[in-house]
Amino acid sequence: MNVDAFSQHIEKLYSKIQALLQCNEIKANSQEEIITEAFEELHTAMEQLLTASQELKVTRTALEKERQRYQDLFEFAPDGYLVTNAVGTIQEANHAAATLLGVHQKYLVGKPLIVFIAQQDRQSFSLQLKNFQELLNWEINLQPRGGEPFPAMIKASAVYDLQKKQIGWHWLLCNITERKQVEKMLHQAYEELEIRVAERTAELVKANQKLLTEITERKRVESQLLYLAFHDALTGLPNRAAFMNRLRRAIDYAKRHSDYLFAVLFIDLDRFKLINDSLGHIKGDQFLLAIANKLEICIRSIDTVARLGGDEFTILLEGIQDVSDAIKAVERIQQELALPFELEGQEMFTTASIGIALSSTVDYEQPEELLRDADTAMYRAKVLGRARYELFNSDMYAKVLAKLQLETELRRAIEHLEFRVFYQPIVSLTKGSILGFEALLRWQHPERGLLNPADFIPLAEETGLIFSIGSWVLDEACRQMQAWRMCHHSNLLEKISVNLSLKQFSQPNLIEQIGQVLHSTGLDAATLVLEITESVIVENSDKTTAALLQLREMGIELSIDDFGTGYSSLGRLYNFPISVLKIDPSFISLMSVNSKDLEIIEIIITVAHKLGVDVLAEGVETKEQLALLRKLNCEYAQGNFFSVPLNSSAAEALIMTNPRW
Repeated sequence: MNVDAFSQHIEKLYSKIQALLQCNEIKANSQEEIITEAFEELHTAMEQLLTASQELKVTRTALEKERQRYQDLFEFAPDGYLVTNAVGTIQEANHAAATLLGVHQKYLVGKPLIVFIAQQDRQSFSLQLKNFQELLNWEINLQPRGGEPFPAMIKASAVYDLQKKQIGWHWLLCNITERKQVEKMLHQAYEELEIRVAERTAELVKANQKLLTEITERKRVESQLLYLAFHDALTGLPNRAAFMNRLRRAIDYAKRHSDYLFAVLFIDLDRFKLINDSLGHIKGDQFLLAIANKLEICIRSIDTVARLGGDEFTILLEGIQDVSDAIKAVERIQQELALPFELEGQEMFTTASIGIALSSTVDYEQPEELLRDADTAMYRAKVLGRARYELFNSDMYAKVLAKLQLETELRRAIEHLEFRVFYQPIVSLTKGSILGFEALLRWQHPERGLLNPADFIPLAEETGLIFSIGSWVLDEACRQMQAWRMCHHSNLLEKISVNLSLKQFSQPNLIEQIGQVLHSTGLDAATLVLEITESVIVENSDKTTAALLQLREMGIELSIDDFGTGYSSLGRLYNFPISVLKIDPSFISLMSVNSKDLEIIEIIITVAHKLGVDVLAEGVETKEQLALLRKLNCEYAQGNFFSVPLNSSAAEALIMTNPRW
């Protein structure tokens, strides 16, 4: 039973007793019964009161514990707690609140909370206090006594009595200085980050712009490289690669359309080297530009003119009706080229040798085949006098096939060592004995027998096979000569002559190669004579001249072979380190006492001697020729009168007989 119920029960019992006592009609017995009953009820009520008292004690103890727990929580909370009345006067404060506000707890009570609000926030605080029943997360600056204002987070809730009338406020105060500092730091960091992001963005924009510029430049360079890959740098015309691509497409189209006909023109300018050498390379380039423009004028829009290199141009004539269309185009080109034009104030004109190859001539598979045949026809035109054109035909085709076959056999000959060196004696006309030998190359063909150099050397020079062949001949001749010198001391041979073609002078390692041969064979350099043709003198390039001087400095003698058949002159010999001049057999064969050839030979010998050069007569066939040469003071002679070219064994036998003439 609770206290209220017990009090009501006592009140009811008391009222009942009073009512009984006031009743006059109640009997004595009845009174005793009533009193007894009342005392029993009172006893019961007292027991209930005692029980209620014990329960109340227990409740009070629990409430005290709860109050103490609340007080501890209130007192030791990390945040400040305040209780104020309705107008904001502090009635209660915990330790944290006192610490925040810089005042002892007991001195806080009775103080208006507003005095601890920073001056700049007091008006706002008053308005909030009047107009709101609950304030959540309200930031305000507190002003502790004797300290600096600091930011705080305030939470306030109204307190009401039983009649729902507001009687005060509960306040929660949190110092957010650290949080504000962190927020400030975060804000600064955010601003710095934004600055860095902006800077980085600017860098990325700049890098992206640079990348775009590089990509643009790369595409431009790639486009330029692609252009250069298929265009001639000087004239801007399609180059060999581009021409071959278009020619390949034309061949493929012709295979799909049997009535489609096209032609390839191979154009080589006549005597361009003379123009280039006399006017200089700059004007030579300008000349080629002018020629390119002239060629473009002469063709249709569907045709292609290309520059292969140097002074070589090609034209692809597409969709022609017959050979007459190609010939008309060639004639237009020749007419245009023959017209004079000015080049920096100087009047110029030229001619060209042109080869024509029709797509119908042969069943062509590859563009290289057509270009080769047009080149063959052009070469034929040049051989026949230049400034003309030639049409590739079946006869030329047969010759081309033969040439290809010969090249294959020539390569096989190098691999299978089918070459032989023959030796023809060189006779000293003063001593009448063998001075040495000229090494003469022969090819022991497995089917055609022994072939002379004229049958294969031109092709060897054209294909570059002359390099390996020439190197082998030099090594073989030097090795054989050294062997003879070691075996025949009594008939000591002085000279071995080996031919060196103009083509071999283009070898970058020619001098080193010759030196290596002399070193490996042990032959003295003074024993070796290298025979060169007049074309080497006519060429007269700086590289060739330097090579000749180096050879002479090594002690090697140089000889001009077949003198009188080329374009050189005795006067030009003065500029070259020549030791021996060989008169061509054509002069010797027609020589007689009263012939003009005899006079020419006499002049050659006389001038050669004045230049300090010895003379060797080739092709001596008779005793009379020998006598005349001796009379003209010719130093040396060579020919079938003395001996035909011999293999090494027969030559050694001749050495052993030591003949005299």
